[in-house]
Amino acid sequence: MSFVIIEELTKTFEKTVAVQPLSLEIGQGEFFALLGPSGCGKSTTLRMLAGFIDPTAGRIQVQGQDITHLAPEARDIGIVFQNYAIFPHLSVYDNIAFGLVERKLPKELIRERVLAALEQVGLQGFEKRYEIDLSGGEKQRVALARVLVIEPRILLLDEPLSALDKKLREEMKLWIKQIQQQVGITTVYVTHDQGEALTMADRIGVMNQGRLLQVGTPQEIYEFPRSRFIGEFIGESNILQANVIEVKASECVLELLGRHTLANQIPESNLQIGQTVGLLLRPEMIRLEPLQREESVKLEGTVIDMVYLGALKRYTIDLGGQRLNVEQPNRPEIALIELGQRVKLYWNPQSTVVLP
Repeated sequence: MSFVIIEELTKTFEKTVAVQPLSLEIGQGEFFALLGPSGCGKSTTLRMLAGFIDPTAGRIQVQGQDITHLAPEARDIGIVFQNYAIFPHLSVYDNIAFGLVERKLPKELIRERVLAALEQVGLQGFEKRYEIDLSGGEKQRVALARVLVIEPRILLLDEPLSALDKKLREEMKLWIKQIQQQVGITTVYVTHDQGEALTMADRIGVMNQGRLLQVGTPQEIYEFPRSRFIGEFIGESNILQANVIEVKASECVLELLGRHTLANQIPESNLQIGQTVGLLLRPEMIRLEPLQREESVKLEGTVIDMVYLGALKRYTIDLGGQRLNVEQPNRPEIALIELGQRVKLYWNPQSTVVLP
């Protein structure tokens, strides 16, 4: 049974439609990420769920209760904002205790729960510190502890890592996922960073221009995007132009630069023979080897650029009118590829997707 049910949720600001009719179900204890570029409607959706914005139309249910028009404080939902919103005049202890004090809980119970929350987020001994004494990661932990201590039924996170540097973001996203799994709280996480969503979420909903385009596991979203936008927005991608030669049940035969290749179809693509399509091919899915003149290969091209990325090397290959990027592990047993060299390219047809 779904824990959160959103039905045809819509938000219009004067003449601007911020969120198109959006329907979504989230399971109890699930970590769900809303992913999309700035202005796509993901934060507006989160704020409607929190009760800070009234929807123009639609309905929100949590555990079978209609909360569409409930006040935020009556929803039993906790939210962590991008700027953390820590009270600078209060100590860490008082920041975390704030929601419990507002609920008029006994002092001993407040102390017990605050100390437990501090231990949960790894901030034992920080009780008397103030915001000015905290690093970015510590501020985020305080903000999360302040929400978790009130034991909400849903946790909302609105771009909580955007203010942190890259190294700290990598550490904190794994830590947040670990905390969420320990607590088992239903979580909705808004981000524009596809790496965060792929790493942390059980499922991802991709949004663009107010529409929810696709919902699936990180693997489904990455390997089988249902639109060109998703294919280009999630991870690195090559999209090569090809023509449909034959249409089968779940795959099709394409003509690509004079050669035939198989590729997966996305559901409801309605491909037609002779149609021009995009072939999505991830850089890491391609195998690159030096070309021997007598060989007949799937595809061949010329190396026109190489970028050293430490564990990887990224090559740009000219296919004679189309280009693609290829990522190869930087290991000594892999053949050395040089600029200007002719190369052969292989890939598994199951790792490619046709995008109309």
